[in-house]
Amino acid sequence: MKKTISIIFIIVILDQILKIWIKLNMSIGQEFSIIDNWFIIHFTENNGMAFGMELDLFGLKSGKLILSVFRIIAICGIAWFLYDLKKKNAPSSLLISIGMIMAGAMGNIIDSVFYGKIFSDSFHNIAEFMPKNGGYSDFLHGKVVDMFYFPILKGSFPSWIPFWGNENFIFFRPVFNIADSAITLGVLNILIFQNKFFKKNQEL
Repeated sequence: MKKTISIIFIIVILDQILKIWIKLNMSIGQEFSIIDNWFIIHFTENNGMAFGMELDLFGLKSGKLILSVFRIIAICGIAWFLYDLKKKNAPSSLLISIGMIMAGAMGNIIDSVFYGKIFSDSFHNIAEFMPKNGGYSDFLHGKVVDMFYFPILKGSFPSWIPFWGNENFIFFRPVFNIADSAITLGVLNILIFQNKFFKKNQEL
């Protein structure tokens, strides 16, 4: 369990160090190449919902608040599940995978909870830490910082493909962060090795 906790700690710290560096050194849309034109650091922010959508309940833009609260509850649930797996002597690799998912969720919820209060906005300028006039948003309404961009393949769809014929495409288009990577790797590890993880402990 100590190894899992250490991995969680390392992921969260690295994720936040990079995000804070991005916030204090780049403005939205700014980018620079790491390896040619297929590994790029591209600064963007998102509200943490699929395709940037927001919920609008009874005329109130409360989607972000609901999402932030849901994430906090989810993290508590994952922590309880991790503790329960430890008590049942689950394989250490399963504990690490769950820990990675938890660390990723924690990394992104920190942005949502605190960044709106401690940073000024990053549009057309570099953000200021603890600005005198207050942050760019309220508590629990911060935006998640993303920066990894891998436009490995660019082209256009053949004309014979329905709906997307002749339209341009980029693979891989999404911009993500260390926290997202940890969640993805944790989930993939569970899916790939699920038989190994759960065969030994059928009660899990």
